[in-house]
Amino acid sequence: MTPTVDSDLEQFAQEVPAGTVLFREGERGNVMYVVHRGEIELRRQVGATAGYPGSSERVLAVVTPGQFFGEMALLKDRPRSATAVVRHDARLLVIGATTLEAMLRARPEIALRIITTLTDRIENANQQIELLLLPSPNHRVVQCLRQFANEELAGQVAPGIAILVRKSARDLADRTGLSVAEVQEVLARLAAAQLVVPAEDTSRSGYLIPEVGQLSEFLEFLQLRDRYRQL
Repeated sequence: MTPTVDSDLEQFAQEVPAGTVLFREGERGNVMYVVHRGEIELRRQVGATAGYPGSSERVLAVVTPGQFFGEMALLKDRPRSATAVVRHDARLLVIGATTLEAMLRARPEIALRIITTLTDRIENANQQIELLLLPSPNHRVVQCLRQFANEELAGQVAPGIAILVRKSARDLADRTGLSVAEVQEVLARLAAAQLVVPAEDTSRSGYLIPEVGQLSEFLEFLQLRDRYRQL
């Protein structure tokens, strides 16, 4: 559901078409953004030194309605740490430093929300680092599905309960640092083993996990298999 915008914030709203680059990694910034409608990709150069042969651009996160980004350029006066590209036509609130300071003074709940969001980002970053350290696409996709399943039920995953992970192959690719084709190949193997079931009904898009415990056992099998291969 698209969040509502307070009437006093309407003056900061802008319609931005898909493909627009809002800012680039390394640039100075004087505004932050709140997503009212649409999606924004946050990308960063990885691999070799950014901007030189051997480097590649990866999607770090996708910002959805109700979320904000670009605030560190205002709060810490730092260059942009990523490139922001509009994935789908978007409606954004564009907020400058003076306006942000006034909002924080007048509405303490905004400061609390920023703190909570930054804490969540640290946790997500730790999870992504954990994924990227796994040795193969199989490991990464399975672990990523487990993480998404935990997020669906706020960490309260009960044995024997089927869980619908409302994510696409592209969402898994963004989280794991893999290509969509690599993710789809792993998902096909998991589907053949009946560890996941594609949910193609429009009201239930994503992947149904009949038993998260079986995914955990499969990940343990992969880790054990790789350990013996190294002997």
